[in-house]
Amino acid sequence: MKIAYIFPGQGTQIVGMGKDLYEKYDEVKNVYKRVDEVLGESVENITYNISQEELNETQNTQIAIYTMGMAILEILNKKGIKPDALAGLSLGEYSALTCGNAISLEEGAKIVRKRGKFMQELAPKGNWSMAAIIGLEDEQVEEVCSKVEDGFVRAVNYNCPGQVVVSGEKDAVLKTMEIAKEMGARKAIELKTSGPFHTEKLEEVSNALRKELETVEFNKIKIPVIKNINGEPYADKDNMVDILAKHVMSPVKFRKSIETMLSLGIDTFVEIGPGKTLSGFVKKVCKEKDIEANVLNIENVETLENALVNFRDVP
Repeated sequence: MKIAYIFPGQGTQIVGMGKDLYEKYDEVKNVYKRVDEVLGESVENITYNISQEELNETQNTQIAIYTMGMAILEILNKKGIKPDALAGLSLGEYSALTCGNAISLEEGAKIVRKRGKFMQELAPKGNWSMAAIIGLEDEQVEEVCSKVEDGFVRAVNYNCPGQVVVSGEKDAVLKTMEIAKEMGARKAIELKTSGPFHTEKLEEVSNALRKELETVEFNKIKIPVIKNINGEPYADKDNMVDILAKHVMSPVKFRKSIETMLSLGIDTFVEIGPGKTLSGFVKKVCKEKDIEANVLNIENVETLENALVNFRDVP
């Protein structure tokens, strides 16, 4: 069995996510305590006690999802389960880098909190949105975006066969959804996000983030981490500051990331964090390639215990 951990990004958050894990496992409580101490605020409160609307704010979403993922990871570490590859969607790349030893939990929490605040506060003012276009090829979605003459919209997340996310001005995104359906898209779903993420509109965010990243001490990666920007593993020579600074304003190549992990012999994917979004992407890539893979997700006590049963025979 060759295992990959995959970590979700924004859009999967829900108030109370992971609370049963927090209540059952001391390891989970300890991770939240460490993050609380380094940030000087309560991530439990952000995750469990605010409204869904407040949790959907980027500055809150990112640290809540990151901390939940790191808490679940702590349980898996204690059980002796070790992944062979790591990847994350957007925000999730920071979780993957933490798991891969590139950054510590504390450094990761600090930079994720600042990243969320920058993306919320420094994103250009306006009415922004994102939407998932389902049922068209990548090139068709790019063509749809080019047909929107009034307003800014870009294809930004290449998730899996038949699914690309677009990002931009709300009216332009809505127009993109309309044109996509006319061109044969099965669905067009507006997402729970609030900025023109992964586009050139986030240049100011990228610059501010770069300054913060320059203060971070990065370590040598111990487990292969697949980059969003090109779907390839980080190399020792890579400049992580430059890559992560550009990350917020560059398209996410998650489909390519899955293909890369499959080429590395990964046969078991474990989504760590709220939802099953990435699990769905993996299944679609595997189906297209006629490859069988075991796909699990861990987001609560039940799914954790199910995953642990699958890992019983892992040496």
